[in-house]
Amino acid sequence: MGASSRVASRCRSSEDCEHFLVQSCVCVYTNQRQLSIQSDGKLSFGNYTSTDRFRRRTSLNWVQKNGKSNGFHQPRPRGEDSFEQAPMYVAVLTYMGFGIVTLFGYFRDFLRAIGLEKCHQAQEREEQKDFVPLYQDFENFYTRNLYMRVRDNWNRPICSLPGPVFDLMERVSDDYNWTFRLTGRTIENVINMGSYNYLGFAENNVDFLKTVAEKTKQYGVGVCSTRQELGNLSIHEKLERLVAEFLGMESAMAFGMGFATNSMNIPALVGKGCLILSDELNHTSLILGARLSGATIKVFKHNNMQSLEKLLKEAVCSGQPRTHRSWRKILIVVEGIYSMEGSLVRLPEIIALKKKYKAYLYLDEAHSIGAVGPTGRGVTEHFGVDPKDVDILMGTFTKSFGAAGGYITGKKELVDYLRCHSHSAVYATAMSPPVVEQIIRAMKCIMGVDGTTEGQRRVRQLAENTRYFRSRLQEMGFIIYGNKDSPVVPLLLYLPGKVGAFSRAMLKRKIGVVVVGFPATPITEARARFCVSAAHTRDMLDKVLQSLDELGDHIRVKFSRHRPSIRPELYDKMDFELDR
Repeated sequence: MGASSRVASRCRSSEDCEHFLVQSCVCVYTNQRQLSIQSDGKLSFGNYTSTDRFRRRTSLNWVQKNGKSNGFHQPRPRGEDSFEQAPMYVAVLTYMGFGIVTLFGYFRDFLRAIGLEKCHQAQEREEQKDFVPLYQDFENFYTRNLYMRVRDNWNRPICSLPGPVFDLMERVSDDYNWTFRLTGRTIENVINMGSYNYLGFAENNVDFLKTVAEKTKQYGVGVCSTRQELGNLSIHEKLERLVAEFLGMESAMAFGMGFATNSMNIPALVGKGCLILSDELNHTSLILGARLSGATIKVFKHNNMQSLEKLLKEAVCSGQPRTHRSWRKILIVVEGIYSMEGSLVRLPEIIALKKKYKAYLYLDEAHSIGAVGPTGRGVTEHFGVDPKDVDILMGTFTKSFGAAGGYITGKKELVDYLRCHSHSAVYATAMSPPVVEQIIRAMKCIMGVDGTTEGQRRVRQLAENTRYFRSRLQEMGFIIYGNKDSPVVPLLLYLPGKVGAFSRAMLKRKIGVVVVGFPATPITEARARFCVSAAHTRDMLDKVLQSLDELGDHIRVKFSRHRPSIRPELYDKMDFELDR
């Protein structure tokens, strides 16, 4: 019996349905301290009751087929983020591996010191020996003895469009990865499993790029001025109006660099006497912006609502240290999809806490905009919440839109303030017109205002590819992190020796992957990070999965102890139910 049939059999009226849904939700939220059952039997989270949620959702307008937004969208179940723990022996072997490599590193340093091994690293002149070193000793040691062993897995030169497949320039090293030389050969048709090309808009289709070519002829390539001087073009204002309309916000502002959108705008929003509550897995751009602001920073555990509420309560009750004055502002900073973990933010709960404690919310949708939600409008649409409940909604154009830059949306007063006070707005060169037109083209395609359904087809294809790829990896016995709807798929490798071996072996099979280790991840959680794209065909994914299955057995990285049953019929293309 299906889920809908079970509900129908137990519900004879709308009140019965509501009661059944509320009781079903209890098992999901019982670990949340904010949960309470009111005297009338309604489920309460903060000031938001189940009755409010039920009535609100039943009055929502449905998504039109062309992708245009009619108010809110049908919320989808969040699903639990998967963070399976590896067996204890894996952690022990990982630490042993780092210990052995470290011992050999010190031994090689000794050989270099006595002249038995040549040191390829740049060294200070004799007269600079008493100067303060630029880097700490261990940082030099790590780069010299650990990173150099696997350096060939990064910065590989690409000589084609970085679409679903690309071409690589072959290179070799004659001095253990200290330097590289090109062989003159090209590795062709490598499947690209590392780029953030979620919707496949990083393309060179002549028909799709006609408007971009026209804008290049009209405006040229460079602006050579800031927006506040002579670089404010009509196409920039057109983009900002379109972004605000796409996200359902009052106003928007575009910036030429996604990293700077965070690092240069957060200091304009908060300062001394303000408090930033930051998720422990936030991106470096958010961390840098918080540090530059001069505000007090406190970190809460990843997606842990108890940890966040504890900090909020303490901030409201105790105020600033020593003086105990009230904080000027309390800003909660989170991401939509966390780029190293593939997990989704717990947005409805965070919004409830934000309202309860009168804080502000800064949401970074760099990886989620275009990638999740029935029509690609990000985590606000995915969870069915009002985007206006997010005070500062940030995102980038570098991923789903196949371009460059970032944006911030919110109330008109907020955006107007940033136009005058943001360093990224005042001092940075305006966005290149062809890049702006590429963003407009992609966004119109997603919205369906170009007269086609191509954008929505890509959004649905990405969702299908993501679920298929994640399901197959779990079936094979790999440990993967993140949410089932996240196109960012981290596959845990753990042991340092397997990181380089995995990447090199995949390249031999003409599959390009991104491997990540310390310090970008915890020292015991090295991983390969796959980024699924709507441009990937089923044959491409099957080839990648077959190679992973073989390689996983060969280098023994199938550490999962929870393997679903093997049922190939589950992966028939028509078996996936997608929101239309």
